[in-house]
Amino acid sequence: MGEERVSEESLRELLARVHERLGQAGSVDPESRKLLSTLVRDIDRALGRGGAAGTAGAAGSHATRLESLAVRFEADHPGVAEVIREVIDALVRVGI
Repeated sequence: MGEERVSEESLRELLARVHERLGQAGSVDPESRKLLSTLVRDIDRALGRGGAAGTAGAAGSHATRLESLAVRFEADHPGVAEVIREVIDALVRVGI
């Protein structure tokens, strides 16, 4: 359980970095910003419910949507894309 807890804390730190990078990016199109904000909220809510409990089925959905966003951000905002991919890896480790 301790290892899962560390992963959840790491994921929360990554989510904070996503917010930080988005703030720095400035010129993110509204649709991408909205999609990413929705995903971050969903993930944060899942973490608030105790991580993987009842959310494992959503893991593929979140990862797929996040990867699509990472591809969209790759050219103009590579820092945001990098953090999104780190979030994907952390989600897989936590089971969300």
